[in-house]
Order: sequence, then structure tokens, then C-alpha cells
Amino acid sequence: MEGFLSYIVFSVTLAGLYAITALGLNAQWGYTGMLNIGIAAFYAVGAYSTAIVTGPPGASHLGGFGLPFPVGLLVAVALSGGIAFLIGLVTLNLRSDYLAIATIGIAEILRLVFTNEEWLTNGVRGIAGIPKPLAGLWEGHDQLVYMLLVLAFLVLVYAAMERGYNAPWGRVLRAIREDEPATESAGKNVLAFRLQAFVFGSMAMGLAGALYAHFVGFVSPEAFRPDLATFLIWVMLIAGGSGNNRGAILGAFLIWAVWSGTEWLTGRLPDDYVTQGGALRVLLIGVLLQVILLTRPQGILPERPPKSAVPSTREARRKA
Repeated sequence: MEGFLSYIVFSVTLAGLYAITALGLNAQWGYTGMLNIGIAAFYAVGAYSTAIVTGPPGASHLGGFGLPFPVGLLVAVALSGGIAFLIGLVTLNLRSDYLAIATIGIAEILRLVFTNEEWLTNGVRGIAGIPKPLAGLWEGHDQLVYMLLVLAFLVLVYAAMERGYNAPWGRVLRAIREDEPATESAGKNVLAFRLQAFVFGSMAMGLAGALYAHFVGFVSPEAFRPDLATFLIWVMLIAGGSGNNRGAILGAFLIWAVWSGTEWLTGRLPDDYVTQGGALRVLLIGVLLQVILLTRPQGILPERPPKSAVPSTREARRKA
């Protein structure tokens, strides 16, 4: 029973990290209609940033500054946002399909940098010894404490996303998504708003990457494969409901439950079929996505109108 509870805590923590990342993607795609296929890049930047800033000294890679955990998070978020700003200046004028090609290309460039620049990241051997915050705060329950910390950050990011969605800023983003020329003719700086959404979403992805690094205590390029750090996030958002922050969170927990459950099942296959089982998991997620797109293209929780767009009871009575 204790092992099962530990597995649940581990899975909920990872699902919370994916949910933060899905919320970041929701700001880009769900709000604004920007097709970002380079999620893994910002996730990895956040993870490596905090690993370098907070990790112990080591001659094999840059860093070893041993700074506190909050400093690592701030650096990860700032660096992810800064890189997104530079990328956005160059790419956000592109159409959605070209933007997708550009972002996946940039993600691949960053992955190769993390893999080959050993002086910076220790290459494929990765960076170990990343400290876990709040360790020892509750003796024997470090995983549970960290899960609560991740869920607290998830609530903060969700609250920020909801506030942005219901604010005039969010209405402009949705107007850009629905009719960009009309929004521009109304006097809105479309590029500036698209850039803001792109940077904001990338900062959330960088935060999730930093929290992941402190959770596992080790980062390497293998952790940021496109299937885990991009494809799975897209499936989570589409399944849960693009444009709906609650849907993004629900999709993250639901799809991660399916993904981790199939891993448990394939782990019990004979050794000769383990490799095929791993490919079957990806196929299963793809089939699940197709079923959702055909039966509920708007997702499990469709996009809701902003609170300001819903008339109050008093207004409804007055109109009646």
C-alpha cells in the first residue's frame, strides 16, 4: 500500500507539471491561435537554467552556484521568457503553419545545443545533484511536500491565466484568434499582443521545467524528447478543451493517467515485446486524440465565455 501511495504522489506531481505546461500552451494556442510546436525548448531551458544556478559545483558543466530555489525559478522563468521574446520578434509575423515549422526547428536547435555543448550542460550525461526544496520539512514525506508545492504553483498559474482571460487583454487575444485583420483595423497592435501571449505562455513552460528539474534531481536531453515534452502536451490541451484553463488541467491529469497506466501495463509484457509496447503507447494516445477530435472537437470542457460577457442576474431581470 505504501508503494502504491508513493506512485500516486509521483504521478500527481508529474501531472501537475504537465498541467502548468498545458496552461502555458493554452495562452498561446487556446487564446491567440499561435501554433507552437517548440514546447520542449522552453521546458528544457527552464530545467537547465535552475540546474545550473542552484546545483552543486562541478567541473563537467557550467554552474555550481548553489543559489536558493526561488532564485533558480526566477532565472528559469526570466530566461524562458527572454528567449521567447527574441524568437517571437522573428517568427510571430508568420502564418500558423510556418510558425509551427519555425518553432519545432528552434526546439531542435536548442536540443542539439544541450546535447553537444558539454561545457554548458555536460552533454548526454546531464546534470545531477539538483537540490530538492523543502526536503526534511516533513520527515519521511518529501515527495508529498513537493507534490503540494507543485499544486500550489499550478493554482497560481491557473489564477493568473484566468485573470488574463477575463481581462481586456484576453479579449484582444481571442479577437486576434478569430479575425486578425479586423482586430488590427480596430487599432490594436497585433504583433505586440501576440508577443505578450507567446512570452507569457513560454514563461509558464519554463517554470514547469524548473520544477521538474528539482523534482527528479537530474536533467539530460533525453527528458525533453518531442513525444514527452511537446506531443503529449498538445494531446492534453486538445483533449481537455482548448481555450478553457480548467480543460487544460483536466486534460493533463486525464492523459497522464492514460500514459502512465499504459506504461504500467507494458512493463508487464515479456522482455521481447517491451519495445513494441512502448510504440503501442504512443499509438494509443494518437488513437485517443482522433476519437476526441471526431466526437468532441471542442474538448471535454469547451471554451467558456469570459465572466464579463455573462450578464448578471440583475441585468437579466432588467432586460426581461
